[in-house]
Amino acid sequence: MFGSMQRGVNAYAKVGMETSVISASPHKLIVLLYDGAITAIKNGATHMAAGNIVEKGAAISKALDIINNGLRASLDKKAGGEIASNLDSLYVYMTERLLMANLQNKTALLDEVQTLLVDLRDAWTQIGEKPAQAPSMSHYPVMASA
Repeated sequence: MFGSMQRGVNAYAKVGMETSVISASPHKLIVLLYDGAITAIKNGATHMAAGNIVEKGAAISKALDIINNGLRASLDKKAGGEIASNLDSLYVYMTERLLMANLQNKTALLDEVQTLLVDLRDAWTQIGEKPAQAPSMSHYPVMASA
């Protein structure tokens, strides 16, 4: 009569994700991209183990899309210099490993890429957790009392 409960849950999750994206800082958006790619790879591994070929392919394709059209596309190679260049190379490597995992049904390759993404996500999260430092009071002259 009212549709499936799963559809309602999916709609609620989609609204929650859209709200997160709209209100997120650029830093948080990168974390969301990492989270999305990690989740897609986990789903791909689950479908691979269950023999669900179509779902496995869709999940891995989603991870590839996030890596290439989200993470790689957001790199600013001029401003980021060597770090951005190295990340770009790492994302290319991840793409190749995911394609091989899909073709050869190797969960170990999915695990490898997932580990790399988790490490990058953790590092990115730690960068964002550092509070902006206020200028040290030692830079200001001390007022003499009268």
